[in-house]
Amino acid sequence: MHEGAMIAGRYRLLDRLGHGAGGTVWLAKDERLDRTVAVKQLFHDSASDTTSSSRTRARAVREARVAARLRHPHAIVVHDVFEQDSTPYLVMEYLPSRTLTELVDQHGALAPGYAAQLGGQLASALAAAHDEGILHRDISPNNVLITADGSARIADFGVSHTRGEGTMTGRGLVVGTPAYLAPEVADGAIPDFPSDVFALGATLYTALEGRPPFGTDENQLALLKRVARGDITPPRTTGPVTETVLRLLHRDPMARPTMAEAVHLLGGPTADLPVATEPAPSCPAPVPPEAAVPVPAPRARARIVAAVAMLLLAALAVAAGTSLAGDQRSLGVPAQLAAAPVPSTTPTTSVEPSTCAARYQVVKTWTGGFQALVTVRNTGQAGITGWTVHWTNPTGMSVDDLWDGKLTETGETSSVANADWNATVKPGESITFGFTAVARGGNRGAPVTECRPVE
Repeated sequence: MHEGAMIAGRYRLLDRLGHGAGGTVWLAKDERLDRTVAVKQLFHDSASDTTSSSRTRARAVREARVAARLRHPHAIVVHDVFEQDSTPYLVMEYLPSRTLTELVDQHGALAPGYAAQLGGQLASALAAAHDEGILHRDISPNNVLITADGSARIADFGVSHTRGEGTMTGRGLVVGTPAYLAPEVADGAIPDFPSDVFALGATLYTALEGRPPFGTDENQLALLKRVARGDITPPRTTGPVTETVLRLLHRDPMARPTMAEAVHLLGGPTADLPVATEPAPSCPAPVPPEAAVPVPAPRARARIVAAVAMLLLAALAVAAGTSLAGDQRSLGVPAQLAAAPVPSTTPTTSVEPSTCAARYQVVKTWTGGFQALVTVRNTGQAGITGWTVHWTNPTGMSVDDLWDGKLTETGETSSVANADWNATVKPGESITFGFTAVARGGNRGAPVTECRPVE
């Protein structure tokens, strides 16, 4: 294929936008409908294998039909599918944008609020796909498009399929980007809805941390083994968004939230950013909820102020008339002062006690040990200026190395107090500390934790 080529009698190729393991994407002009589109030329499984080529073409048609069922404001639309010279092509909506990979490469890790906003938008599109029985199977930063207004679209349903259908890869190849696969898929399990949830969590982890949760490795087999073990690098960021991402990355597929629950946890897709005429040079900040409250125009505000003032004057006049008409008119000044109501003292307000909760999560294991993260969340209405987490160690377990806290072990009890830098936790916010542990006899159970704020 080359620039200027006409395919299917209507799509003229204008420029090559990019290519990857699945195929090459071209910018094209649909001359029949006079619109710009993206055309994806799919690669064969094997150029010399007729059976494999037929399988690829059949899969392309099937997957295009599956993807074309989805219509969502945060998903790229599939318009058409066709074959030419035994090569399958997908015709998709063209959207001027850059990938999430490019955004992170250019500007580094995203602000947690913005990452959550993008996550809510992506989760809403994927939840709609799951409602249709569609798995994406290749959610990664390369398949997330960031538009000029800063919002996100999930792209490349080219490997999507209906739940329960075979992968049709022909030689048992894993479908998806290795660094963003769920551990069970890397270990040979059939992809399912929870594996899409994990891949979304891995994508958001990359947005927050600037690197994938399993790191990078040119040796794809070594990377797949690390993914299959669930060896997530502990995140450096803390807070509610990180805590949500770790829930999406839970090693146990059944312990992950559904995609619909992820929409709720990430705040939903509705806080779209204002439209910009040029691509945003940096990560836009999320729109604060206050911005959605309508503010009266200047004249309206003036009328409101005047009306309130008139009401207050009327109320004062009524109060004055009532006072003059009462019995106090016959009293002298000292008697009037004595009869006046005693001003009430400043009411005492009960201060909400500080409270906190701790969530203990094993993030990776090995023979004779494991690594865990503990998230401390301020669940009260007042700020916390210090905290301590206690738990009783399972039999045979002892903490070997701890970071972001101060450890005290007494018998079977471990206590971790805050470090100097993470003592203060605002209401609704959280911090995370981690440790490695020795687990004699393979006992890696998550104990019950108790969090106490410093009084």
